[in-house]
Formats: sequence, C-alpha cells, structure tokens
Amino acid sequence: MPDKATTEKIAAQYQKLDLEHADRETIRKLLQLSLLKVIRKDMIQANHQMTPDTIGLLMAALVERLAQHHLPKSILDLTVGTGNLLYTVMNQLQRDEQQTLQGYGIDNDDSLLAVASVSGELQKQKVQLYHQDAVQALDVPLVNLVVSDLPVGYYPLDDNTTNYKTRAKEGHSYVHHLLIEQATNYLQPGGFGLFLIPSDLFKTKETKGFVEWIQSVAYLQGLINLPHELFANPAAEKSILLLQRHGADSHQAGKVLLGTFPSFKDQVGFKRFMAEVDQWMVSNLAR
Repeated sequence: MPDKATTEKIAAQYQKLDLEHADRETIRKLLQLSLLKVIRKDMIQANHQMTPDTIGLLMAALVERLAQHHLPKSILDLTVGTGNLLYTVMNQLQRDEQQTLQGYGIDNDDSLLAVASVSGELQKQKVQLYHQDAVQALDVPLVNLVVSDLPVGYYPLDDNTTNYKTRAKEGHSYVHHLLIEQATNYLQPGGFGLFLIPSDLFKTKETKGFVEWIQSVAYLQGLINLPHELFANPAAEKSILLLQRHGADSHQAGKVLLGTFPSFKDQVGFKRFMAEVDQWMVSNLAR
C-alpha cells in the first residue's frame, strides 16, 4: 500500500483529469497506457495481457468497413479481459454519435472484468459484462458481430466440451477452436465473427475436422496475416479470421479475402492494401 504522501500526490494528479468532457477514445487510451505500465512491471502472463492497440485498431478498421455493408447493433467479446479490444471496436463504430451499439463481454477473470467495468463506465459504453467460463452456456442474446482475441492452448475441462463439434477426438481440445464454435452459436444468421488467431491455426492435426465444422455453419470469408514486424518470434505470429454465419442473405464470397497487412512503415503499401479490402467488400458483401 502507498504511504499517505504518495496517496495525496496521486489524488492531486487525479483531480487534474477532466474525464467528464473527454471523448471515449481519449479515456480508453489513458486507461490502456496506465495498465501497460502495470502489466510490464508485474510481468502478467500472455493470455491475461491486453490486445495491443496496433492489432485492435486493425480489427476495428476491418469492422468499420464491414459496417458499411452490414451495420451491427450488438457486439460480443467472449474473452473480453480489460475490454480494450471491445471498446476500441465500439468506439470506431460509434464515431457517429447517433449510432447506438450494445456490447457484451465474457471473462473468467474477475480482476480483468473489474477493469473492463470501470473502463466501460468511464467511456459511457452500453455494455453488459459476465463473469464465467465462455465455453459453458451463455446468458446473452444472439448478436450481429463477435470480436475476440482468442487465448491459445488446450482447454482442460473435457466434460464441458461434450456437445462441441470442434472437440478433439483424443485428449484436451484447443480452446481457440471451442471459442470460435461458441461464438458462432451466438451469432445471428448472417452475422460476422472476427477472431485474432494463431497463424498456424490450419496446420494442426485437428485442422480437417475444424474446417469441416466451419463449412457446416459458416462461410470462411477472410484470413489476413498481421504484419510480421509485430512479432519477435515467428512462431507467435497471428492472423485475423473472418467468418460469416450461414443464413439471412449471407453467401460465400466469390474470392476469399487473403493477404498480409504491409508494414506500418510502408504507408503507401498499407493504403493500397486497405483500398483492396474496400473493393473486396464492395464486390462480395454489398447487399
């Protein structure tokens, strides 16, 4: 616990903040920077860390482009953590103050959820947060959009996976497979899911069954690799998976959106790539 002098010094700094008149993104970034200092000092495990802004903003940019063709009214994050990714996307979609959006977040860590709750209150976001294991049945309605930075590894509670089509035939199941299936269960027909996944998702012994399950319930519309420069270890590289649930007016894109985001240092190449994404959405997703 800090001593009295330190507490008074911190309180004086807090008094200088005018959060009441700050916009949502400013508040989110302020909280994010504060938490990053704590995370680095305490060396928090990887699955408990926030989605970096570089990645969150890329996902938000894709969602914003999707919204031009399929405007979501509700959004779910099955691994909400501190809420940084969820609020990044919500803020991007609500740049038009008239746009209303209901958010839902699930996490099994009550400490992270407490941060997400405070962050949501300060940003005046309309969000409901649930403390539970996201693999089990959820008390949320079907939503238009799911975004999640998925944990990677095995899910240890085999009894909870009995009804999952993506469960492993032997041993523990991949938690990221289970969560993608669960997310799809809570998508409205025609709804979209954007998932941050390991780049080797389709290179494991479970790939065949996983792909068969995807084809039975959703369209695999896109797979975009993140810039290589974001990862010191190539084995840790990640991609963004875009799925659309069957139903409504959904259909398989004539050409799956594939590619790799250029380096952030290559501004010309990055703009060209995003223009290609825009054109792909007009050609394949426009109603």
